[in-house]
Amino acid sequence: MELRQLRYFVKVCELRSMGRAALELGVVTSALSQQISRLEGELSTRLLQRSSTGVTPTDAGLAFLHQAQLTLRHADDAVRAAQQARLSGHVSVGLAPTTATVLGVPLMRAMQERYPEVRLHMVEALSGHLTTMLQSRQLDLAVLFQTDTPRRWSVTPLLAEKLFVIASPTLAQRPQSAKVRLAQLADVPLILPSGGHGLRATLTAAFARAGVTPRIVAEVDGLALLMDAVRAGYGATVQPGAATARHDRDDLELTQISDAHVGRRNLLVSLSDDELSPAALAARVVLADTARALVREGRWTGGSLLEN
Repeated sequence: MELRQLRYFVKVCELRSMGRAALELGVVTSALSQQISRLEGELSTRLLQRSSTGVTPTDAGLAFLHQAQLTLRHADDAVRAAQQARLSGHVSVGLAPTTATVLGVPLMRAMQERYPEVRLHMVEALSGHLTTMLQSRQLDLAVLFQTDTPRRWSVTPLLAEKLFVIASPTLAQRPQSAKVRLAQLADVPLILPSGGHGLRATLTAAFARAGVTPRIVAEVDGLALLMDAVRAGYGATVQPGAATARHDRDDLELTQISDAHVGRRNLLVSLSDDELSPAALAARVVLADTARALVREGRWTGGSLLEN
C-alpha cells in the first residue's frame, strides 16, 4: 500500500467521480482506476461502488477513508517536521461560542509563543456540531460539555462554570440581588438558545427540577445577536460568565444562579493519543494549560478548576 494510492482514494471520495479526480490529480482515468483496483485487491474488499452517475464509498470504504485521511495528515506533518527540524504541522481545535469568547485569543497567543511553526485551525460552532466534526475526524480536539463520548476519545476535565442571569440595567424585571434561584425567575423575560443547543437542554432540565416554567420571549442561536438583544433590554439571558468577555460589563448586570445543580462542565475531548499528530498532542497540553491559567488568574468569570 502506497501513500499515493491513499491520496487517489481520498480524492475520488471527495469528488465522487473518477474522471474529475483524475483531472485534478493530473493522471489519466485508467491509471487512477487501476490504482484503486490494486488497493481493493490488497485489502480484499470493495471500497467504492461504481455507477453511471459516479462513485460512492461502501461501508468498508467509509471506514477506510477516515483512517486514510488521518494517515495522510500525519505523513504531511512528518514531512514538514523533517524539513523544518522543529515541531510543525497543523491542528484543528473546536470551541463553542461562549468558550471561544474567553479562550480563543489566549490559546492562539500561547500556541504562537510555544510552537510558532504549528498552524492552528480554529472552529467556532455549537457543541453538538463540534461532536460531529470530531467523529468525522475534521477536528483533532474540542472543548465540549457532554460526558457521553465514545471510548476511543481522550477526555480531560477542565473546569466548571457557574451560570448567570445576564441583563441590561434598564430591564425592570431583572434580579436585584447578587444571587438568585431559578424558582425566582418565573416572571423574567428570557432570551435563550433554541432547543437544539446543549445549554438550552441543561436549562430546560434545571427549570423543570425547580418547578418553574420560564418566560421565553425569544430564541437566538448566535451569541453575538443574543447578547445584542440583551444589551438592548429586550430580555435577560442565562449564560456562563464567559459570554460577557467581549462586552462592556458596565452595560450588563450579572446575577449568579445559586441552585447547586445548575452549571456546566467543560471537558477537553480529543481523538485517542495514537490518532493525534505530535502537533495535536502539543496543542492539547497548551489548551489545558491556557484554560486553567485563565481560571487561576480570575479571567474566566464563574470558572473553577476540575480535578482530572
